[in-house]
Amino acid sequence: MALKSVFRSLSFVSASLVFALMLSVSGKAVSQTVLIPSPPQIAGTSYVLMDPKSGRIIMEENSNERLPPASLTKMMTAYIVERELDEGRISMSDMVPISVKAWKTEGSRTFVKEGTSVSVEDLLKGVIIQSGNDASVALAEFVAGSEGAFVDIMNQQAKLLGMKDTNFENATGLPSPDHFSTAYDLAILARAIINDYPENYPLYAQKHFTYNNIRQPNRNSLLWRDDSVDGLKTGHTEEAGYCLVASAKRNDTRFIATVMGTSSPQARSQEIQKMLNYGFRYYESERLFRAGQELIEARVWGGQSDRLSVGMLEDVYVTIPRGSRDSLESSVELDSVIKAPVRAGDELGRVKVSYEGEVLVDQPVLALTEVPEGGFFKRIWDAIKLFFVQLFQ
Repeated sequence: MALKSVFRSLSFVSASLVFALMLSVSGKAVSQTVLIPSPPQIAGTSYVLMDPKSGRIIMEENSNERLPPASLTKMMTAYIVERELDEGRISMSDMVPISVKAWKTEGSRTFVKEGTSVSVEDLLKGVIIQSGNDASVALAEFVAGSEGAFVDIMNQQAKLLGMKDTNFENATGLPSPDHFSTAYDLAILARAIINDYPENYPLYAQKHFTYNNIRQPNRNSLLWRDDSVDGLKTGHTEEAGYCLVASAKRNDTRFIATVMGTSSPQARSQEIQKMLNYGFRYYESERLFRAGQELIEARVWGGQSDRLSVGMLEDVYVTIPRGSRDSLESSVELDSVIKAPVRAGDELGRVKVSYEGEVLVDQPVLALTEVPEGGFFKRIWDAIKLFFVQLFQ
């Protein structure tokens, strides 16, 4: 459905210019109540289901509880390597020397050999597909000089992503007293992996990887059971239990599900599947506004032009109950007086989108183009007109 604007009020005396926008059919607003059951019970210590486009949380329990993340840690290890690749500091073909420390790292392994050199590409596959601790340490040492220095980068990156309840002490997820994260923080990290480096995301969907003549399967069994699942990572230690961060896409909607502290590999897959099925059955992701789309045309005073396009510089998504798009209501509030000069990107008001009284979007609206200051006589003439407009309003 098209987003139509309806004139609501105009006051140059008040603080804002308000327009009401609503999704409508044949010009008439439609109100539709969508019935949604309670989320399913999940057998895990903590969990969360997120729409990565809007960031909305569909269901959660103890999602901010700090817990050992086990090998889910390797999502951050891989993310930093992908960032280094994207910024051109390393390449997939770079050969990484394998140290004694990397070779001796315990736990799950890619089976790299001390004294040899392995490509960044093979090591990254070893981290993502095989959950190789040896590959993780080798990449950490290659990127930062030592695993300790790499851990410092991991924690800095966690802060930049908004992972407020996360602290890393190694690149592998092996047990350590102050090594912790949360279901919510790990969903944020998964969202960044998917959105920031989509060219590398297909690695998370690979079912097998062979290195050193040893073929190992991806431990995410949902890759075999659900064609819509295309990542991300499993984790397990005795302290952490069985953990999984998974993402799936059906049509234009994607969800990220995280569960921590389940009792078995089968349980973590079953609980994630329940969460994903619930999300896709009852919710959908909708793009309401496109980047660069004009939402409203504003009056500008004292400029070379009298009109200015106002909108968003990024796509705006909402997560809503299926079939409820026609019940969304939106409003754009603009500054009552906009004077030149105006630069592209200047904040000129806010847009709000709500569903049944719940605010889903509350973001600034911005100038899409610039309006330079007009000449002397144009500014004087507009000042006179604005005076009388405000006087009679």
